[in-house]
Amino acid sequence: MYVVTTYGRETCVASKKKLPSHWHSIAVRGGRRPHLYQGLVNPPIYHGSTVLFESLALLEEARRNPFGRTFYGRMGTPTIFALEEGVACLYGEDKKGVATCSGLSAIACVLLAYVRAGDTILVADNVYEPTRRFCKTYLTQFGVKTIFYPPTAGDDIVASMDDHVRLIFMESPGSLTFEVQDVPTITSIARARNIMTVIDNTWAGALYFNPFEHGVDITIEAATKYITGHADAMLGVVICNPCDFKRIKSAVVAFGNAPGPDACYFGQRGLRSLAVRMPQHEENALTLASWLKAHPDVRLVLHPALDSCPGHALWQRDFSGSSGLFAFTLEDRGKKALASMVDGMTFFGLGYSWGGYESLIMPSDAHKERRFPPAFVGQDVLIRLHAGLESVDDLLADLERGLQRYRATS
Repeated sequence: MYVVTTYGRETCVASKKKLPSHWHSIAVRGGRRPHLYQGLVNPPIYHGSTVLFESLALLEEARRNPFGRTFYGRMGTPTIFALEEGVACLYGEDKKGVATCSGLSAIACVLLAYVRAGDTILVADNVYEPTRRFCKTYLTQFGVKTIFYPPTAGDDIVASMDDHVRLIFMESPGSLTFEVQDVPTITSIARARNIMTVIDNTWAGALYFNPFEHGVDITIEAATKYITGHADAMLGVVICNPCDFKRIKSAVVAFGNAPGPDACYFGQRGLRSLAVRMPQHEENALTLASWLKAHPDVRLVLHPALDSCPGHALWQRDFSGSSGLFAFTLEDRGKKALASMVDGMTFFGLGYSWGGYESLIMPSDAHKERRFPPAFVGQDVLIRLHAGLESVDDLLADLERGLQRYRATS
């Protein structure tokens, strides 16, 4: 099945094929070309800026077609190309990838590539906080209006639209409050109105959700998270159909957004074990979430795979699995009790990001800036967890001790 879309650009034919059953093999092999590197299993790290040409004719040919080949370091090197191809393969044989230096940079470059002064964009109200900040500050300065719409919207997303809407930006589930969006409904409405759709798919990744199968035009992942998987590199990847590649790549290059070769190598390394790591993150998170759901001190567990979580029905319909990131809420007992809980954790580190092998805990009140309040009581304390790859028994014991400290402190 094919869908033809235009969005004021060249006609784009987007394949609706499902990923092959041998997804694990694609993660291991995608982007690798040992015959190009004297048989080496891993594509080497290319440190370089200047590329030399043997003749003026070759230089001029490269200038006419600078992408997908070595031309200048900022345009890409074989190390970067291998990562881009490897990630794109996870979403489909016909997809293209563009690497950037962080997840936020990937989001910013895509938005700036497709909007202009006078445009309106719709952004899900549960998006990653830096995405929200970028829209409210820099896009506003550039004359672009952002309307935040309720993340539970379906057909009623039309109520948020005006005649200048050019792009809809989704994040499903939201990486803090975990509402699941009705992506097929939103993309169907957008397509009928010639509106571009973009999604931040970092939570699920291609293993558990392929946005292109649900009508999305452009997919973004913060490869800092699960793709790299080891908390040691900053990366972003944009995955798109071939008709969008040049526009996105041109924007990334124009903004000087060049990912480092070492970070791209780490991204390739993480890619090879992605299909093995993700099910373990999922299993540990589900064990923790189920335990927390039964705990008397816990008000609400926000994990889309639990039938008690808002959005579970949509998750069950569209997703094939879940990751290690979720949240829960507690009655607010004050900052002292919260500090007593999180400061004393042994296996849950207190820090930003997620997707690495390590478990993390992060209290947050960023949801209080939202236009549409989340499902839980506004005065509750929201605590986000990332379930790493440690023993789940150790993680459960750590949480139990932490909740005991929280309860005992006033």
